[in-house]
Amino acid sequence: MTKLFSEQEVLASAHQAYREGNAAFQVERERCALLVIDMQDEFVKPHWTPFWVPEATRQVPLIKQLITACRASSVPVIYTAFARTHHYLDRPLSGSFMPNRYMEDDATWFRDCAIWHELAPLEEEIVLYKPSYGAFYDTPLETILKNLRKDTVIICGTLTNFCCGTTARQAYERGFKVIFGSDITATDDPTMQEPELQVLRKGFAKVLTLDEILKQLFR
Repeated sequence: MTKLFSEQEVLASAHQAYREGNAAFQVERERCALLVIDMQDEFVKPHWTPFWVPEATRQVPLIKQLITACRASSVPVIYTAFARTHHYLDRPLSGSFMPNRYMEDDATWFRDCAIWHELAPLEEEIVLYKPSYGAFYDTPLETILKNLRKDTVIICGTLTNFCCGTTARQAYERGFKVIFGSDITATDDPTMQEPELQVLRKGFAKVLTLDEILKQLFR
């Protein structure tokens, strides 16, 4: 006999998955790469642009701790920055219509896109300059990860519900396992942090705190 599901049952199931869901894969350090998403001056330098994310600035010591641990254990660290690429001709055409754009943009913003100095990449580490939110959109990131023989990405950085969340979704759709840091990602409106984590937790990623990531990576 086919089981029937009540509205109450399906709502309860969804509620539990959003808040308590845990992706059923093991964290294997040798298969991981760390993605440091857009921790650049435009988002991290206090008071410099209207795009400043104060929580991202506060999270710098935590992200630095993760970067240091990954470097010490030969986990590749890959940076991204939102930058002027290909004379802006590689950006989605609809981007200019979005309300997160500022008409009075300073010409220097999002041009050279320096990584915040406390998190500066080493000379041998890759920095990908991307034209849109997700780190896989029109970049060689997928090829780089495959050449490194990595099938799991750890995501930290900013913004949780834009560049970080979009990268997590793109990684998932390309068959990568995704570990998403709950306290090492930040957004410009703190009320949006938990809703985004809940969606990722249910359908796209294993959502962990920094302490949980470190324990699972280096157990």
